[in-house]
Amino acid sequence: MAKSAPKSTPAPRAREPADSDNALIADIRFLGRILGDVIREQEGREAFELIERVRQLSVAGRLKRDAAAGRTLDRLLKNLGIDQTVSVVRAFSYFSHLANIAEDRHQLRRHEAQESRGVLEEGSLAMTMERLAAGEIRAAEIADALARAHISPVLTAHPTEVQRKSILDAQRAISALLGARDALRTERERRDNESLIRARVTQLWQTRMLRYTRLTVADEIENALSYYRSTFLREIPRLYAELEEALPGHDIASFFRMGNWIGGDRDGNPNVTAATLRAALRSQSETALRFYLTEVHELGAELSISALLAPITPAMQALAERSPDRNAHREDEPYRRALTGIYSRLAATLHELTGTEALRHALAPQAPYPDAAHFLADLQVIAESLRSHHARALIAPRLAPLIRAVQVFGFHLATVDLRQSSDKHEAVVAELLAVASLEADYARLDETARRSLLLRLLDDPRPLRVRGADYSALCRDELEIFETAREMLARYGPAALRHCIISHTESVSDLLEVMLLQKEAGLMRGTLSREGVADLIVVPLFETIGDLRNAADIMQAFYRLPGVPALVARSGAEQDIMLGYSDSNKDGGFFTSNWELYRAETALVSVFEPLRAAHGIRLRLFHGRGGTVGRGGGPSYQAILAQPPGTVNGQIRLTEQGEVINSKYANPAIGRRHLEALVAATLEATLLHPTASAPRAFLQAAQALSDAGMAAYRELVYGTPGFVDYFFDTTPIREIAELNIGSRPASRKATRAIEDLRAIPWGFSWGQCRVMLPGWYGFGSAVEAFLGQGEGERERRLALLQRMHRQWPFFRTLLSNLDMVLAKSDLGIATRYLELGADRRMGKRIFTAVQAEWQRTQSAMAAITGESARLASNPALARAIGNRFPYLDPLNHLQVELMRRHRQRGPAEPLNERVRRGIHLSINGLAAGLRNTG
Repeated sequence: MAKSAPKSTPAPRAREPADSDNALIADIRFLGRILGDVIREQEGREAFELIERVRQLSVAGRLKRDAAAGRTLDRLLKNLGIDQTVSVVRAFSYFSHLANIAEDRHQLRRHEAQESRGVLEEGSLAMTMERLAAGEIRAAEIADALARAHISPVLTAHPTEVQRKSILDAQRAISALLGARDALRTERERRDNESLIRARVTQLWQTRMLRYTRLTVADEIENALSYYRSTFLREIPRLYAELEEALPGHDIASFFRMGNWIGGDRDGNPNVTAATLRAALRSQSETALRFYLTEVHELGAELSISALLAPITPAMQALAERSPDRNAHREDEPYRRALTGIYSRLAATLHELTGTEALRHALAPQAPYPDAAHFLADLQVIAESLRSHHARALIAPRLAPLIRAVQVFGFHLATVDLRQSSDKHEAVVAELLAVASLEADYARLDETARRSLLLRLLDDPRPLRVRGADYSALCRDELEIFETAREMLARYGPAALRHCIISHTESVSDLLEVMLLQKEAGLMRGTLSREGVADLIVVPLFETIGDLRNAADIMQAFYRLPGVPALVARSGAEQDIMLGYSDSNKDGGFFTSNWELYRAETALVSVFEPLRAAHGIRLRLFHGRGGTVGRGGGPSYQAILAQPPGTVNGQIRLTEQGEVINSKYANPAIGRRHLEALVAATLEATLLHPTASAPRAFLQAAQALSDAGMAAYRELVYGTPGFVDYFFDTTPIREIAELNIGSRPASRKATRAIEDLRAIPWGFSWGQCRVMLPGWYGFGSAVEAFLGQGEGERERRLALLQRMHRQWPFFRTLLSNLDMVLAKSDLGIATRYLELGADRRMGKRIFTAVQAEWQRTQSAMAAITGESARLASNPALARAIGNRFPYLDPLNHLQVELMRRHRQRGPAEPLNERVRRGIHLSINGLAAGLRNTG
């Protein structure tokens, strides 16, 4: 926190040029000063002075490298009482949140300044359009590529979601107020603005940061929907408008869709049921319809056009006459009459689809719309009529964005994916077959026998279920999900549900089992060889290193089965394949995970090229990326451009998870920039990406690095005695499992095995203690092994790696992400966590190995990139991270101290809730400060 200033001190006036960091520093100090004032007012001068003392010592120890200050800070923090500790943790946690808001505002300020000077930024549509023009790609070709494209960010919930919606809402309010300050001119305006910010900071301080109960699926659904209301419903139509402006005279197809896992992802989450699937789609529909109702109401106020002054089209006249609005005051106002009728039909649709009521009822609800297409048709009648009497200017502000919103979101808002583990599907099929006396022990059949049996059943129109039979709860629940999916498709339309994802796909029979379950639930009509059509795309998820290596063979074998290519072609000719970044990283380490994903994508493209030629089947890769680099995180623009040649082709889905959702999409303007970057990268990867493979020498070097890196990683994680105890002792994994931050358990099974731990809390825990191990471990050993010992050979191989960094987007992006992880890691802080280990000698031995590998990785990065300092090529990010560290260090120190107290209590000693609360607050603050930790 900045030192509190007298209340009469004027707030900082506007700002230095946006390409200077002074404006950012001013904002951070401004928000820090307000936070300091609030703390002093709420907690008293003594508490404020303690927090300020901690801040000063941390800054001196970190930025000024004052060792004495560091030792003084250490003693001070260790001797704090629990109430003082919680107060300090809260203060630094909230400062992290406020610093995020200031950084986001500065990011927009920089963008606006660049735009005003005519400077194009990488990742912007303007830059992409210029590059396409330079590549002699015509506007018609771009529009055609968009017409065939499918781009879809997919929001997911997961076990490290730390933010409460109440906190997020207050932060959004502060962000909007801070963003408004640049345009304020008078001292009165600025004082009023500061008072409003102070009110929201006070609200934050007095709002409970943590949940007392575990997050439910319903909570997760509502949290996700808040981003639609704040960002997606308005910003996605603006993105389309920008494309229309860049490609005048060309119709822009609705290629950009939103996806959602929340309510449909049952893998490892017993709380997701058929009821939550219904609730998710009902809530999504309500969100879309209430947005449309508001916009239609506002349009009614705006379109006050009199037919006496502007002749309307016959279709518009008919639409107005169909409206039951007979108000004499609107007799000559056909647009208002029509919109009143449209509103009443939408209100009836809302009631029919969600059971809720519209806020306004000028007329009694009329016949509901049968689908979004009929609503869209009415809006297009209005638009065409406005064009006919030179009122086109009235279309752009509200009607055009509403039309685009309906095209994109329909009545379903987002496509909900179903996901379940393959072993659950297998168990259900086995039970169905056993009860029907078709196969007593399906689980014991080999793969060939399973395929033969499943293909025969897929060609049999008869159902498998025996009426009156007593099926297990698992069997009933899984079948109810599929049957509910059929009902939801009929209710909300074909875009409401499209994908059924199979976790842990390991064989062709895993795919056939889901096809059979679709048939059993009425989601597949006809049979495999008799004009069958399936409603859901069967989507394999290849997660581990072994799964990725087998992916192409499995898909090739699947499409060689009789009837499969024809059925997929009849069912939409789309094949999504999901690739798991998290589990492959936990399985094989950072470099090997990325390399095996690259190889799997390349191999899958080779499988689908003949299928596209013969059957028109399009391959769409679905990237299961998380927030941390160890889980595939990093800038999406660079990640898409780093994909192998031919793997994007206008088709991409990718998950958005954890704190990354908030950092990307809580601010609407920043959200649009991220959405724009997805479109820009997809266009460049599709229309400008080289079609030739990387040079053979690059591919061979990457394979060698992967082999050595995976060996080093697995030797540490799976081959080191005591490593599991070390991980559970020296990271907050146990405390994370206790925190009410997700509806899904942190581990798939009740064991301490690394194999059973979900990859998300695995990476989250390493981030909290600042080791960041999944994002870098093994790379230093890999480079050392690749370079070898001979001096001449070493120089030649290093030159090759340097050339790969300059010329190969895959390798350059990988190293860029690794660079960022190393910059955020701090093994000095991590040593503090060694104090928590039961076996100090073992802990020191393992940590020494981690330190040695970290140093090898630093040296390898310096040798390849030529940069000894981390983030030398991104000084703005380097400064942001460096300035943040002094405010994160106390949180780490206090987290260790609180974990020590928490874990050392005796078996009969009652749980100290204040200690546990302090730990959980520190987890929240560190997650906010590190940002991409989910």
